[in-house]
Amino acid sequence: MNKAFVREPDETTALRCPQCDSPGLPVGSETLEAQLGDAARTAIAESAFYCPYPRCEVAYFDAFERVVKADRLRSPAYPKDPTAPLCPCFGLTADDVEQDVREGVVTRVRAVVDKAKTAEACCKQKSPSGQSCVAEVQRHYMRFRETWNAQTR
Repeated sequence: MNKAFVREPDETTALRCPQCDSPGLPVGSETLEAQLGDAARTAIAESAFYCPYPRCEVAYFDAFERVVKADRLRSPAYPKDPTAPLCPCFGLTADDVEQDVREGVVTRVRAVVDKAKTAEACCKQKSPSGQSCVAEVQRHYMRFRETWNAQTR
């Protein structure tokens, strides 16, 4: 096909998952190489997106709507697998965050937020989205705290 008739995707607009229509998070080749085996890696373009929607079975997709499903990741990944660590760099789980809420402290959450600012954090390799877990950890903390407070009133 003549390239004059093929529109390149806008870099400023996130593509949407071809399965669930959620906006994708752009990921780099460093993340894809760390998260996928060779066969899955060659099935998708260098420029790809992560689908963060928990109930969608697609992990990565590209502008040509080729997908790699979450079951092809090297290891389970949150939120696709709710039992996987929220923070794959330091192993913080949803249970750890919930324990902080039940104890009325932020010890575990604060520790991982502080560690995420250090060179020890390997988000581009260990996180399926290639991004820091801090926002997801804080979101989970706030959601669970709201639920916990409603139950204990």
